[in-house]
Amino acid sequence: MMIHEITEKVGSHKRRKRIGRGHGSGHGKTSGRGHKGAASRSGWKRRPGYEGGQMPLIRRMPKRGFTNAPFRNLYHIVNVRALEAILFDDAEVSAHSLAKAGVIRDTKLPLKVLGEGELTHKLHVTAAKFSASAQAKIEAAGGTVTVVRRVKWSRPPKAARRPLSKPKPPAEER
Repeated sequence: MMIHEITEKVGSHKRRKRIGRGHGSGHGKTSGRGHKGAASRSGWKRRPGYEGGQMPLIRRMPKRGFTNAPFRNLYHIVNVRALEAILFDDAEVSAHSLAKAGVIRDTKLPLKVLGEGELTHKLHVTAAKFSASAQAKIEAAGGTVTVVRRVKWSRPPKAARRPLSKPKPPAEER
């Protein structure tokens, strides 16, 4: 037996730290939690970025730049290849039929069809958007393409809104 064969096994089975088992164990009394404060109490978990009540670094740093992330348009994306694999001639394809077939998760987002793959079936596809190649492939196979625009809600113009209170009569009527 060589020394490197002995030492490789030495650290492989570390004993569990037995906490709260008396002063002689070295982990008695406060059980390694220190004195007082939130971290010494049960149920406390440190969340990422928490600095003990001090103003966190992420809030001390200046915010610069602009992001369009809250305004981005999300779509369920399906390639022509997926339509070819699961559908047959003269099938009606929409977000509802694809969600029912398990191709997309749900119908909360609008559908966008991309043109990767080949299409031999004649399909009638209804979606919010099509890539130019997907539209060309669907029409070349004898199918039809229907674009359904999803209208986002917006506040009506101020003139069209109802007043919150009754308008006051003119001064001469008072």
